[in-house]
Parts: sequence; structure tokens; C-alpha cells
Amino acid sequence: MSDETETIPTDEVTDEVTDEVADEATDDVPEAVDGDPADEKAGGPSKREEALVNEGEIAADYLEELLDIADLDGDLDTFVEGGRAHVSVLTDAELLVGKNGETLEALQELCRLSVMTKTGHRSRLMLDIAGHREKRRLELQALANDAIVEVRDSGEPVRLGAMNPFERKIVHDAVAAAGLTSESEGEEPHRRVIIQPKA
Repeated sequence: MSDETETIPTDEVTDEVTDEVADEATDDVPEAVDGDPADEKAGGPSKREEALVNEGEIAADYLEELLDIADLDGDLDTFVEGGRAHVSVLTDAELLVGKNGETLEALQELCRLSVMTKTGHRSRLMLDIAGHREKRRLELQALANDAIVEVRDSGEPVRLGAMNPFERKIVHDAVAAAGLTSESEGEEPHRRVIIQPKA
């Protein structure tokens, strides 16, 4: 199985973000009460947006308690972007990020479990701490751009190092924006992106 290659079409690239089960399961969140979007207040947030705002608030409350227990400082910011709730912890405590973001990933899963416990729905909530994900996003976009240039110059595929689903999605998005295709191969935690030349 580890030699199998999976092509990621542009319209399916979002499945790479985190665990696919959680990504698909957010469709359980109702769009509107009684299935009638017309019941929404004019100009007000949709039921979906309200549910995502609620997810962010639940996760922020959970993190606030956690920071208090650990006696760590941090300001919390919640927002909705790209059809998912986001929570950002503004802090200097790199301890919460961990090596290669491992602690951050674990805290994100705990936040998602907290949301699921309160709402009954799986969450695709994204957590960032100390700007780690944003810094990593910029690094990966630069890496992807360098690899894209290499693929165009050589006409040969380029294999990148192992990445988690969040990181692979950033690369897939950059490759798609450049008009090339990319694939993921291998098994977690050694799954990697291959950028293909134009056919």
C-alpha cells in the first residue's frame, strides 16, 4: 500500500486538511432550522455561521481553562474563515506548540473533542498558537513555489518531504494555483506530496 499514489483533483484538495472523517462530518451541522434558509434574518448570520461561531466559543472556553490550569498567559481570538471555526492563541509560550507542532495538533484534537461533546457534531475547527500555523504556511508556500519552478524547468516530478494533512493542503493549493497537479503518496506519518509537470 505504501507505494500507491493517490491523485488529488483540484476540487477535492480540501480533503487533505486534517482527518477526512472530521472534514466530511461537519456536513452534519444544519444549514437552517426546519431546512428553510428563508427563515434566516435578512442580513444576519446563517445558522451554519452561528454554529461555527459557537464552536469557536466552546473551544476558546476550553483553552482558557487549560491556560489557567497550566498558569500560562495567552489572549484568545476566535473567527470564522473558509467554512470552519478558528481559534488563535496569542502567546509567547512555544511550549504549547511543541516540536514540529505536535503539541498544537494534540490541543487542536482536544478542542474538537470538547466541541463534539457539547454540540454532538464533529468539528473541523483550526487552532493556531503563537502564529505557528501562519509561519508554517508562509514557509510551505515558499517551498512549493521553489518546487514548482524546479518542475517547470526540469520537466520532472518533484517529491517533497513528509508532511501532515494541514501542510499537504497548503502545498496542493499552491500547486493548483500554479496550474500544475500534485499527488499524495505513502502512509501517515510519512505521507508526502509529489508535484507533477504539465502533461
